[in-house]
Amino acid sequence: MRALLSRYKRPVFIGATLLALAVTLWETNRFLQEFKQEERAKMEILASAYQKLLDTKDDNPALLNLSSAILEKNHTIPVIIVDKKGEVVFHRNLAKDQPAYIQRKLQDFKKTDKHFKLDLGDDDYQILYYGDSSLLNKLTYYPVILVAIFLLFATIVYLYYHTSKVSDENRLWSGLAKETAHQIGTPLSSLIGWVELLKLENNPDIPVEEIEKDVQRLNVISQRFSKIGSTPKLEPQDVVEVTKRTIHYIKSRTSKLVNITIKSPEKLQTMLNAQLYSWVIENMVKNAVDAMEGKGDISIEITSNGPQVFIDISDTGKGIPASKFQKVFHPGYTTKKRGWGLGLSLSKRIIEQYHKGKIFVKHSTLGKGTSFRIVLRKA
Repeated sequence: MRALLSRYKRPVFIGATLLALAVTLWETNRFLQEFKQEERAKMEILASAYQKLLDTKDDNPALLNLSSAILEKNHTIPVIIVDKKGEVVFHRNLAKDQPAYIQRKLQDFKKTDKHFKLDLGDDDYQILYYGDSSLLNKLTYYPVILVAIFLLFATIVYLYYHTSKVSDENRLWSGLAKETAHQIGTPLSSLIGWVELLKLENNPDIPVEEIEKDVQRLNVISQRFSKIGSTPKLEPQDVVEVTKRTIHYIKSRTSKLVNITIKSPEKLQTMLNAQLYSWVIENMVKNAVDAMEGKGDISIEITSNGPQVFIDISDTGKGIPASKFQKVFHPGYTTKKRGWGLGLSLSKRIIEQYHKGKIFVKHSTLGKGTSFRIVLRKA
């Protein structure tokens, strides 16, 4: 039963909220209609009192006083009375006492059926026009305000559940990454031991140095995964040296048809986590190689301006449409037949969340290539 409630709690909550809103709007509309009818009834009494006031002679002071009292008690409903020629002879409860304003309100009142004809005798008459009271006007906007409050509430609820879901997914992936690092660590320790034994054998037929490089590489990957989900430690690092070291590793494992060049100063200190930054460079270069389909030029230029350091990674690949500049960083987005589409998304997270920097598409031309820019802060 608990699992069933947990499964359907969101639809039930949303349904109950919509039902409550519908009932509230219906009741509010019913109240407004009743309020309008009540104002209509009041105006009928007022018109009747005014008619009596017109008919009453001086020999009936009681009726005259009663009619005057009824007219004086109206403090909310705007009233305009015109004669047979359409000229204003009386007005009350209007916001302004200016002739132009009174005429404008009169034209508004004439567009409705809110009026009474007052007979003066001898084929003479007056017409009493009235509008909605200030209270009724305020209440008219109440349903709109109510819907706006509901929409705001619904938006807050949606953002809460969406954020909660993203947070749960982040914890899941972080836990999975840490568990992967832990699982790799056990056989990795054994491999390190075996490499040391192979060194003692000193057998020229076994490429111990290459095996050791790959073991070290596994160790780096394990450490990278172990840092997912936790705040990495940033230290002053030479971004030029870290970049060159990463590119040197990539070159030995990339097609000879791909030419990678680096243009940079000799040294440039930035606040880095070297392992995670190296991971970003690998992802960016591999992404460029895929965009060029394994053949072309990749250039990396490192410059600085004030407190910022810029790393521009350009390729001669197929380019990215301007409409996809933001989408390429979304998790799961990929143009390849195989792959998870996580490289650029992971790079964005490492640079922007962990290093407090920026990463974006600097420019791209279809059929000619793309340039990404990474922005970091100096040490």
